[in-house]
Amino acid sequence: MENNSNKNWMLPIFAGILALGLIISSIIVISGISNIKTKQNIITITGSAKQQIKSDIVVWSGTYSVQSPELSSAYNLLKADTDKVRNYLKDKGIDVKDMVFTSINTVPNYALLPNGQMSSTIQSYRLMQTVEVTSNNVDKITGISRVATELINFGIEFQSNPPAYYYTKIADLKIGMLSLATKDAMNRAEKIADSTGSKIGKLRSAKMGVFQITPPYSTAVSDSGIYDTTSIDKEITAVMSCDFEIK
Repeated sequence: MENNSNKNWMLPIFAGILALGLIISSIIVISGISNIKTKQNIITITGSAKQQIKSDIVVWSGTYSVQSPELSSAYNLLKADTDKVRNYLKDKGIDVKDMVFTSINTVPNYALLPNGQMSSTIQSYRLMQTVEVTSNNVDKITGISRVATELINFGIEFQSNPPAYYYTKIADLKIGMLSLATKDAMNRAEKIADSTGSKIGKLRSAKMGVFQITPPYSTAVSDSGIYDTTSIDKEITAVMSCDFEIK
């Protein structure tokens, strides 16, 4: 009789513990569901903005060379050619302060032996020098770069290198373009949300992508960004990856 009485007394306690355990488990499950729902209510959208610009700085260079059996003679010939190149560019309207003449590169040419191997005897010297022009008169320098090989008519072995074009105000464009890219991401997110009967809420986070500076209408992209220097006209693309709440 006493054992049955004890069992009857403990039964409500076990029932209470079991009920409490079920309540705690329910709270944990509901909490977990709530967290998952919050994560699922975030949408990540990438937005972009494009702007076409024209380069405002050009860097162009040309290389010329001479060859002579005597080093001193080669130097004098190169010096004379340097004066001709400088005067030619001045006549084309380039300011002397915009010209930079590099140091002279000397390459000895060795005589060949009858068996075709190179000997230790210097047969002649080739001296080379480069003139570099940096200017904000992009169109003028571009035109000169295309006709500068006419220096050959003056007896100068001149090679014109392709100009490199730059834009110096990219930093000024970045903030505005990132703002436009963010708005583009929001517009995309709203269209996606509308198609599912949802609404876009707050912007939770935004991550800036790399800038792509390419020739106009180019489809080239790079994870590290692109900075094209071959074209006068360029297209800048800014990218933003944005996380939005969905209501």
